[in-house]
Amino acid sequence: MKKVGYFLITIGFLAGALVAVVDESKIQWFNFSGAIIFGVVGIIAVRLHEHKRSRSDRRLAMSWQDVKNSLSRIVENISQLNKEKKSINVYDMRERIDEIFAEDLASFVEARESLSHVHGLQVYADVMSHFASGERYLNRAWSASADGYLDEVTACLDGAQVQFLEAHNKVRQLGDPAN
Repeated sequence: MKKVGYFLITIGFLAGALVAVVDESKIQWFNFSGAIIFGVVGIIAVRLHEHKRSRSDRRLAMSWQDVKNSLSRIVENISQLNKEKKSINVYDMRERIDEIFAEDLASFVEARESLSHVHGLQVYADVMSHFASGERYLNRAWSASADGYLDEVTACLDGAQVQFLEAHNKVRQLGDPAN
């Protein structure tokens, strides 16, 4: 279905381009409209395929597992970083943040849609509210580290830990998609 969609998009684009240059003084609107319809049907086919794929049970289960695992690692890492923060040079903190969190943050963000598919939009909003706040605190800690503001780094790491822990607690209370 996806390949057919891309094929229709390609045919629609090429046919539209051909119709537009055949007679430069007059556009053949009937033929051009037909080309546009091919392209639109192709776009719809690709979108439907992607929507179906994103909702498949196996994919949801894998994404849900990614949400839980990445959030668990984020909470573990922020707790550990908070314990070590006094021993890390303020200017080196941003490298530590990048090193420790980049992969798990990206993994969570990529899989976050499974929250709404599995548990609904309210759960998604509740978890994402805390996750986004934790991420903002982490970004502020990174920026404060670049500027050398130790007190701000400390406060932001504490705030990030509270928010990520709250998001993690909300996710832990939820059941798996298979249940």
